[in-house]
Amino acid sequence: MVLHVTGLNKSYGKEKVLDNLSFNIKENQIVALVGPNGSGKTTLLNIITGLLEADAGDIKLFNMSPKNPDIFKQISYMQDNSVLYDYLTGYDHLQFIGDIQGCTKQQILTAAERVGSAHYLNKKVSKYSLGMKQHLLLTMAILNNPKLLIMDEPLNGLDPTSTIRIRNLLLDLHKEGTSILLSSHNLSEIDRVTSHILFLKNGRLIEEDISKYLHALYMIQVSHVKEAVEALENMGVHIDHIEGNTVHISTHDHSIQDIFLKLAEKQVDILDISKKIAGSEERYQTLFTEGI
Repeated sequence: MVLHVTGLNKSYGKEKVLDNLSFNIKENQIVALVGPNGSGKTTLLNIITGLLEADAGDIKLFNMSPKNPDIFKQISYMQDNSVLYDYLTGYDHLQFIGDIQGCTKQQILTAAERVGSAHYLNKKVSKYSLGMKQHLLLTMAILNNPKLLIMDEPLNGLDPTSTIRIRNLLLDLHKEGTSILLSSHNLSEIDRVTSHILFLKNGRLIEEDISKYLHALYMIQVSHVKEAVEALENMGVHIDHIEGNTVHISTHDHSIQDIFLKLAEKQVDILDISKKIAGSEERYQTLFTEGI
């Protein structure tokens, strides 16, 4: 077992932030931690990595205590950019970690190339954009080739190009055998890297395999709405709603090509189409926003 958490409790004064949490992360697993701001996600990650004391409970990382310094040869924690020093360069940060971890200069440069931070390592962090800081933090986190990578909002401040690059890097690390626990608000990106999610609500965890919620949402603009609706209903396709000449459908079972063919048979022209994958966002809305 990579991570084993049992009966974890944490309060700040009278406010109970974590309430008897228990969960496991297995080898070569990506798990997302999701919840609103202030729900205790960072508190949980800080306790797991030994930066904060729990009131009660037990944590084992590779059967070791988080207080054992040897654990940081096997794990890495990507925190927010408050851990960076403005007056140091990116390379200064990496060299400091490299010296502790026994990394060579080539290993530092290779990690920076993987993330996309290599070309500005010699700049002081005070000159970095938010996205550049995120790149540096991730480079720092993968420098020791961790068996468990813990990440707090790794996609914060990234443009679409960088987001895709980091997503692909996480999937590559997973293929190489790294287990990953990441906290993120970017639900669409979470759906691209994992279906295993820990929702943190009112101090308790709701563990979900989100794959059962995954389905495709299509917005199809058609020439003849009535005929299109009739054809889709005959196929058993679920119609969410109709907006003007755009039919919104969701489907688990039907190939979109089959839908195209059926509409063509009814002489319905498709004027435009867009697609969205529903998954963790839909589940999040059910858990956290219903009744608001």
